[in-house]
Amino acid sequence: MKAAEKRRCEWCETNELYLAYHDTEWGVPLHDDRKLFELLTLEGAQAGLSWLTILKRRDGYREAFCGFDPVIVARFDDQKVTELLSCPAIIRNRLKVTSATQNARAVLKVQQEFGSFDGYVWQFVNNTPVQHRYVTLAEMPATDSVAKAMSKDMQSRGFAFVGATICYALMQACGMVNDHLITCFRHAEVQQTRFE
Repeated sequence: MKAAEKRRCEWCETNELYLAYHDTEWGVPLHDDRKLFELLTLEGAQAGLSWLTILKRRDGYREAFCGFDPVIVARFDDQKVTELLSCPAIIRNRLKVTSATQNARAVLKVQQEFGSFDGYVWQFVNNTPVQHRYVTLAEMPATDSVAKAMSKDMQSRGFAFVGATICYALMQACGMVNDHLITCFRHAEVQQTRFE
């Protein structure tokens, strides 16, 4: 079946960047601390904006935030934040930029306690992706009880920009939930992805 003939989630059909992200990344179980920190940062940056806006700037974010190495980002000081606020490759919002440094510090603390950021995040779904069976986008929630619990716990640990909606978006992005519509070719593929 050719790529154009495959049925997909409707939200990704408006742009080639969306298509590539949907077809290769979204919903695939992810267990890499740096990549999870990247998603957390990008989901926070996306608040109030479209995901496409963030995808277009992802390479800029990777460069500006040193490959999302939490050890380096945790050391960003006021001077570095000011420098980043003049960088056109990212969203220049002080609260969003400073939240990334705050979250990097929180990630390091979580790694000490849980062994990894991955282990901390995935505990909220008992280390097993939740397989939803939505037929339409209208059925898909903006958040759920797990995301609310994650948000509350993350906030108590000093994370910022981790409201329940952002946490649910993170869960969707890193495969903690499979929210591909059942009519989408990726639903079955993601469901069969092995947890490593």
